[in-house]
Amino acid sequence: MRKPPTRGLISSIVLAFALGFAGCAQAGGGPPRPNVVLVLADDLGFSDIGSYGGEIATPNLDRLATGGVRLTQMYNTARCWPTRACLMTGYYAQQVNRDPAKQRPAWAALLPELLKPAGYHSYHSGKWHVDGKVQAGGFDHSYSFEDHDRYFTPKNHLLDDVPLPPVKPGDGYYATTAIAQHAIDFLAGHAAKHRDQPFFLYLAFVAPHFPLHALPEDIARYRDRYLAGWDVIREQRARRLRKSGIVDGHLSALDSQFTPRYLKPDLLAEIGAGEVEHAVPWKDLTPAQQRFQATKMAIHAAMVDRMDREIGRVFDQLRAMGAWENTLIVFLSDNGADATLLVRGDGHDQSAPPGSAGSFLCLGPGWASAANAPFRRHKIWVHEGGIATPGILHWPAGIPAGGKLRHAPTHIIDFVPTVLELAGVSPPETWGSQTRPALPGKSLVPLFKRDAAIPRDALYWEHEGNRALRQGDWKLVSEAENKGQWELYNLKRDRIESKNLAPSHPDRVQEMSARWRQMDEEFHRAGGTGESRTGKTGE
Repeated sequence: MRKPPTRGLISSIVLAFALGFAGCAQAGGGPPRPNVVLVLADDLGFSDIGSYGGEIATPNLDRLATGGVRLTQMYNTARCWPTRACLMTGYYAQQVNRDPAKQRPAWAALLPELLKPAGYHSYHSGKWHVDGKVQAGGFDHSYSFEDHDRYFTPKNHLLDDVPLPPVKPGDGYYATTAIAQHAIDFLAGHAAKHRDQPFFLYLAFVAPHFPLHALPEDIARYRDRYLAGWDVIREQRARRLRKSGIVDGHLSALDSQFTPRYLKPDLLAEIGAGEVEHAVPWKDLTPAQQRFQATKMAIHAAMVDRMDREIGRVFDQLRAMGAWENTLIVFLSDNGADATLLVRGDGHDQSAPPGSAGSFLCLGPGWASAANAPFRRHKIWVHEGGIATPGILHWPAGIPAGGKLRHAPTHIIDFVPTVLELAGVSPPETWGSQTRPALPGKSLVPLFKRDAAIPRDALYWEHEGNRALRQGDWKLVSEAENKGQWELYNLKRDRIESKNLAPSHPDRVQEMSARWRQMDEEFHRAGGTGESRTGKTGE
């Protein structure tokens, strides 16, 4: 007797029928399924690019913003690897048990695997930081840059998961350029072999993550730009943000007591007399410290500038292959700018030119505060400075031009449901023999043409003891350094989180903290880790 079909087989049949129906609808006159390009920066601050208030030259991204929409309340997870887990799976990182030492559940398929039945070819170039090999996650081709300490001479990089030889000094290699070039090569190959089929390109730059490594000619363009100091740059960015309507223009206080989390006692001596531990007022620095700090920010700016130039080359390839009009381009950052001060890789040679392969410098708390202006805190923390990302959506065939702003709160968990809707793919209820939880994110397609509300109960964050929950305009947040004590803010009136309303709204704090615990426990159970790792600290 014939066995009844399994639940997985039934889901596959339903998915195939849905895809066939979507294809018929498109053939009947509907818009074609778009190509998708996800451009992800690493440790880019909220106001680092021109279209978000910055002074760094980013004309390609700025034109993208002018031709599409800008999200003013787009959120990430405050750290690189959980953000990448969200972007590739559509789930919160806690739901898929994602940290560097663990494997995601078998049901947590990556986006290229979900797109493959719809005829998409998928390509990856840049940072990976997801468990498993790239091609095992459904990508057809990949250039994976795994050496995050060396922009000029990587020792660990792979093509289609096969290790490449280490780059030798003097070879003319620079990571940002190489990552863009591999993406261009993959797109050219797609145009030659699969022109009539859609593609997904995941372009994951490592810039401007530390170490501060940049090409000399790029640094020269900014050498003296930042001698005015981080106080002035923060104020200028806040004014431009207010003028553009992205935020109200208020500026968080400069926290001169903040100390980077991973700072070692001998770090300042290792770097030299120009390094400083805190974001003190610029006038309190010595002339030598001001010169050194201005040079560091010049290197950071050079890295962002070069990334924009390389993004422009990728855009040129899209135009050359006739794909520009029907390609959805999404630009994001994986977290806020990083205040970390440390030395890794080949160490730091104080005699080496800053920004060269022999140096190892980090942005530090002063300039990270400027990069994240107008918000509080940095990467790792879940105040706005750690989790707010620039968010640009551009699709000539589907998003009206005009550089409109969208103020609805959104999150990187929304990327997968958005792409699946555009591809005509329903999220599968099972994967293999395992049941999948419902995707927590929402499609952002309604925002393509108007500033619509995105209906959801709450957004959740947890990283290294830093916790947050957003419901409507209210945000509950705590940091591990403060023993997990909850703070409460009304972000509609106070996006910079300057007035803690927790003492005057105890009932709301209790309600929201209970909801945070419920989500935290549910997500860790889904990931197979059992109880919440943070427990009830600070309750």
